[in-house]
Amino acid sequence: MWQQAQSYPDPRVEILDERFRPLLVTHAAVERLHTGMRWAEGPVWFGDMRCLLVSDIPNNQILKIEEETGAVSVFRRGPHTNGNTRDRQGRLVSCEHGHRRVTRTELDGTITVLADSYQGKPLNAPNDVVVKSDGSVWFTDPTFGIRDYYEGYRAEPELPTNVYRIDPDGTMTAVITQIDHPNGLAFSPDESILYVVQSGLPRCIHAYDVDGARVSNGRRLIEAGAEGTPDGFRLDTDGNLWCGWGVGEGLNGVRVFSPLGEAIGMIHLPERCANVCFGGTYRTRLYMAASQSVYALHVRAQGMPYA
Repeated sequence: MWQQAQSYPDPRVEILDERFRPLLVTHAAVERLHTGMRWAEGPVWFGDMRCLLVSDIPNNQILKIEEETGAVSVFRRGPHTNGNTRDRQGRLVSCEHGHRRVTRTELDGTITVLADSYQGKPLNAPNDVVVKSDGSVWFTDPTFGIRDYYEGYRAEPELPTNVYRIDPDGTMTAVITQIDHPNGLAFSPDESILYVVQSGLPRCIHAYDVDGARVSNGRRLIEAGAEGTPDGFRLDTDGNLWCGWGVGEGLNGVRVFSPLGEAIGMIHLPERCANVCFGGTYRTRLYMAASQSVYALHVRAQGMPYA
C-alpha cells in the first residue's frame, strides 16, 4: 500500500550514483495525484492550460488533471489512446490503438490523421510518439494494441514492428526495421541521438545516431537484464534518461540513466511505471503514469520542452 512520505528526504528516491543527487529537491516527496485507472500511459504536459493529460487505455479515455486544483475530468473518450506528445505549434499528437493510427488534434479541436497505414497495409498499434524540431513525427508501431480486446481490438498484424518518420509533407518512411517491438522513444537534447526501447527480447534501450532524417550506428545502450522492463521515457536538458520501469518488487518505478547509459537513480513506486513527462511552470515536476495511478515528484532537473 502506497503511503505519503513521513520524512525527508523521501526514502523511495534512491541515489545509485552521486550524479543523481544534484537533480533532486531534498525536501520533495513522491505524491500520488490520482488512482483508479486501469493502465495509465502517455502523460503529456499542457503548460498553457496548467494541466496534465494522461491516457487510460483499457477505459478508453484520456484524463485531464489540473495542476492548481488537482481536479480530474475526462478530456476525451476513445479510441484507446496510448502515447501523446505536443508539436512546436502546441498541438496534441497521439497514438491510437483503437483506430491503429497517429493523429494530431488541431487548435480548433478537429482531428487530422497523420498515418494509419504503410505501403497499403494497416499499422499495427502505434504506441509512442515524439516530434522533432523540423516538424517530423517519429513513432513506434508494436502489436500490443491488437493482441486482445483490453487495450484495443484484436487483429492479425500485417506489418513488421517498425519505427516510422512522417515528414511535414506527409511522406512516411520506416526508419528502423530491426527492433523487436519498439516502444518508448526520445531524442537527445541536440537531436543527434534517437533512443528507442525494445520491448521484445532482449529488453533494452537502443541508441541511434541521427543526421537529419537518417539514423545509423544502432547499438544497445542500456541492458535491462533478466527482470527489468523499460517502457516509455523522457530526457532532461542534461541528456539524462528518466525511464518508466518494472516489473516486480524493487523494480517498479522510474530508473534514471546518464547520457552514457549508466544507472544513477531510482524512484521506487508500488506500481509498474509505463511512461513519464516533465511539467510544471519550469518543467521541473516529473509526472509518472504507473499502472492504476499517476504520481509526481518535484526535481531540480528540467525536462526537454515539446515532449
